[in-house]
Amino acid sequence: MLLVELERFIEEDLGYNDVSCTVVPDCKVRAEVVSNEDGIVAGLAEATQVFEYFEVFATTDLAEGTAIKKDDIIFTLEGGARSILRAERLALNFLGRMSGIATLTRKYVGRANGVKIACTRKTTPGFRKFEKKAVIAGGGDPHRFNLSDTVLIKDNHIAVLGLEKALKSAKDAASFTQKIEVEVEDTDSAVRAAELGADIIMFDNMAADEIEKCIKRLDEKGLRQGLILEASGGISMENAGDYAKTGVDVISIGALTHSSLWLDISLRIKQ
Repeated sequence: MLLVELERFIEEDLGYNDVSCTVVPDCKVRAEVVSNEDGIVAGLAEATQVFEYFEVFATTDLAEGTAIKKDDIIFTLEGGARSILRAERLALNFLGRMSGIATLTRKYVGRANGVKIACTRKTTPGFRKFEKKAVIAGGGDPHRFNLSDTVLIKDNHIAVLGLEKALKSAKDAASFTQKIEVEVEDTDSAVRAAELGADIIMFDNMAADEIEKCIKRLDEKGLRQGLILEASGGISMENAGDYAKTGVDVISIGALTHSSLWLDISLRIKQ
């Protein structure tokens, strides 16, 4: 995390008239950051930076992506009482948010039978890199970080230009390093996108059995080789296993970042 980012987060949290932290004497204390539930820990580096900024000595034996149990100690802290109180909420926000994402990602990975689980760009503005880092900690793939990483031709592009023209325009404009992905909603569109040279085909909001039939058609036409196939939309914890059996290479799930619950984590001053 860049210092300017850290200071922006700290300024937002402290405000201009911090009375609550100044009512306690600035004596030296010990504290612990503890998990109140089982999960996958993420955000350790960010929390450490917050503590260090306030000159709180923080130690941990954990690594990003470690499975933790209820009552496990994530950090032991030593420092001024006021400094620990000022660092507390921001550090716990990073840990809670990122660990929640990592925990949900790991659950999906467990349902995917070896198929890659990826997130999307449905992220919190200003916090995307931390959310995608949390997905990685959970064993998932960050997908593209921004619009420059991969060319993705979606339904609205096709509505304006048509599939063939949209794909041709993308090929003409894209760098040789950029893959071109096409979003499809039926078998005919998938076959056509493959024939036109798409690198990745995303099956958008298609049922698992429809995707399976589509992949069979691509195989029959000799178009499957070299294609990356991605399923996205309508995928839940309950049906992720069904999608994993279709033959896709990737399952992308927006819920990893937009619907994950925070992991419950607390800070306790021990003195």
